[in-house]
Amino acid sequence: MALTTPAMAATALVAVLHLVFFVLESVLWTKPTGRKIFGQTVDEAETTKVLAMNQGVYNAGLAVALAYGLWAGQPHLVAVLLVFIVAMGLFGAATAKITILFLQALPAALALGLMFL
Repeated sequence: MALTTPAMAATALVAVLHLVFFVLESVLWTKPTGRKIFGQTVDEAETTKVLAMNQGVYNAGLAVALAYGLWAGQPHLVAVLLVFIVAMGLFGAATAKITILFLQALPAALALGLMFL
């Protein structure tokens, strides 16, 4: 297992995606863009905004942890985080929305796979 250039690039992409998720969930959740993306009414978004913000902050934390793992050259840390993201993506796809499989689990799985090539 190694942090090769392709693995690092894919992991950086996963980190960026999680920063995007943070913005969507913590900043844009109640805005028209956020409501449209998540298919919510104004009332639904207002009712769930604290939960979404919490979820967004977790996503930002994952992005920062991945970035640290890359910067510090810690392949085991990066691998654990990617496995966690894949697992959460699979759970989210099964319980919430299938697109989570493609936007969260798949990129992390690809990055993880590149670490083992």
